[in-house]
Amino acid sequence: MKLRFSLLSKCTAFTLATTSLLHAAAPLKAAEATGLQAGAAAVDITPDQWPLSLRGSFSPRSSAGVNDPLHARAVALKNGEGKVVIVIVDNLGIGRETLDEVKKRAAEATGWKPEEMLIAATHTHTAPSISSTSAIGAQAAYRDKSQGGIVKAIVDAVAKLQPATIAFGSDNVPDEVKNRRHFLKEGTMPVNPFGEYDKVKTNAGRADILKPAGPTDPEVAVLDVRTRKRRPLAFLANYSLHYVGGMKEGTVSADYFGEYARIMPSRVGSKPEEEFVAMMSNGTSGDINNIDFDQTRPPREPFEQIRLVAAKCADASWRATKSAERQENPRIAIVQREVILQRRKPTPEMLERAKKIVAMTKEEKAKLEGRTENYAYRTLSAAEAPETMPVLLQALCIGDQSIVTMPFEVFVEIGLEIKKKSPFPRTFMIELANGAGGYLPTPAQHELGGYETWLGTNNVQKDASEIMTKHLMEMLAELKAGK
Repeated sequence: MKLRFSLLSKCTAFTLATTSLLHAAAPLKAAEATGLQAGAAAVDITPDQWPLSLRGSFSPRSSAGVNDPLHARAVALKNGEGKVVIVIVDNLGIGRETLDEVKKRAAEATGWKPEEMLIAATHTHTAPSISSTSAIGAQAAYRDKSQGGIVKAIVDAVAKLQPATIAFGSDNVPDEVKNRRHFLKEGTMPVNPFGEYDKVKTNAGRADILKPAGPTDPEVAVLDVRTRKRRPLAFLANYSLHYVGGMKEGTVSADYFGEYARIMPSRVGSKPEEEFVAMMSNGTSGDINNIDFDQTRPPREPFEQIRLVAAKCADASWRATKSAERQENPRIAIVQREVILQRRKPTPEMLERAKKIVAMTKEEKAKLEGRTENYAYRTLSAAEAPETMPVLLQALCIGDQSIVTMPFEVFVEIGLEIKKKSPFPRTFMIELANGAGGYLPTPAQHELGGYETWLGTNNVQKDASEIMTKHLMEMLAELKAGK
C-alpha cells in the first residue's frame, strides 16, 4: 500500500492517500533470503561537446576543458525479493523530475521498480547541468549523454549480479571537515542581501571569527562489497563534506569524489580487469566545507587539496573494513515515502523591496551588497513558485547497516541526530538523493540566519528538517521490525 503525507507544520499532518510505498523490496523474512548478489558499474558521462556552463556559482562559468572525468556509478544489491540499486552521479544536484524519468527508463530496462532505486548527486561544483531544457547544442547533447549514462549504469549493475559478500565499517577523518558558519566579533557582521543583519556568517574572514555555529561529523562510513572469492567488487563510502574545489577556473572535475574513486582500487588490491567500482556519496554537509579557517594549512597548487582529502578518505576506508566481519546473507529492504512540504514565501514587504531593487539603475545596484540583486530575483521567483514541494524520502537496510536519504543539502546536525536515534547499529544519510531542493537548516539554525537560511537558498518551511527526520525515524523503525 502507498502512504502520501501532506505536512503543513511539524504539528499538522494528514493523509492524502491510503496506500504505502512499502513495495516489493519491503523487509524480508529471514527464510526468504537466498544469499547476497551484487553487481556494479561505472559509466563515463564526461561532456564531449562545447561550450558548456558549469553549475555552482551566482554567475555563469564557461568551461574551458576537462581535468578529470565525470561518472555515474552504481551498485546493485539483491537477496531474495529484496532489491536496491544505489547510484552516485558526479553532478551538483539533479532535480526530481529528471530523476523520476531516469528511474522510469531504468525500470523498463531492468524490471526493477523505481522505488528500488536511490540516485544521488555528489555536489561537485564543476559539472554541467544534467537537467537542461535546451533542445539543441552542447547543453542538450550533455543532457542526453548524462541521463542515458545513469540509466546504463543501473542496467549494467543489475546485469552483473553475482554471489557476493559485504562488510561494513567506519573510520574518522576529522581534520578535513570545518563548520563554515561562524559567530563574528562585535561590529563585524555585514548586512545581508535583504538589508538585515544575521547572527552568523558563512565563510567569514578569519580575522572576524569568534567560533563555529555548529558541529562537524568526521565519520567515513563504508560498505565493502566483494565476490564470494573475496575479490573487490564495489566500495560505497559516505563523508559529510561539501566539495573541496581549489582548481583551475572553468575546468570540469568530479572533485574529491572522483579522485576517491580513482585511487580506491590501489587500497583494496583490485586488478584492472576486475572492473572494481568505488564511489563516494555526500553525507550531511550543508554547513560543512574544507576552508582553512584557522590558517594552519600551507598554500596548495590547483587540485592538490582534492587529492589530499581523497587520499585521507581512502586510507580511512581501508582501515574501516580491515577486520570487519563479512556477511553472505544480509537482509535487503527499502521503504519510500513522499512528503509534501510547504514552500517559503516572501512577505509583502520583502516582495516590494525586491521589485524596487530590480528596477534600480546599474549605478544604484553597484552600491548594494554583492548578492542583493540576485536575491531580489530569487524573492520574486519564490512568490511565483508552487505552494508546496513534494519530496521523496528513502530508508534502506543491508543487514544491520541502514542508509537514509533527503533531497537537500542537509545540515550536519540532522545527520548526527539520525545516527544517534537510529535503531540500527550503523546509519548514515546520503544527501541530494532523488532530487535537489536547496539547503536544509534546522529550526535553531534558521534563527541564526546566514546564507543557508536565506529565502531562495532555503526553499521549504523552517521546520522541514524536523518533519522529515520524524518520517525517517518511523521508516527505520519499520525496517527494523521487518514489517
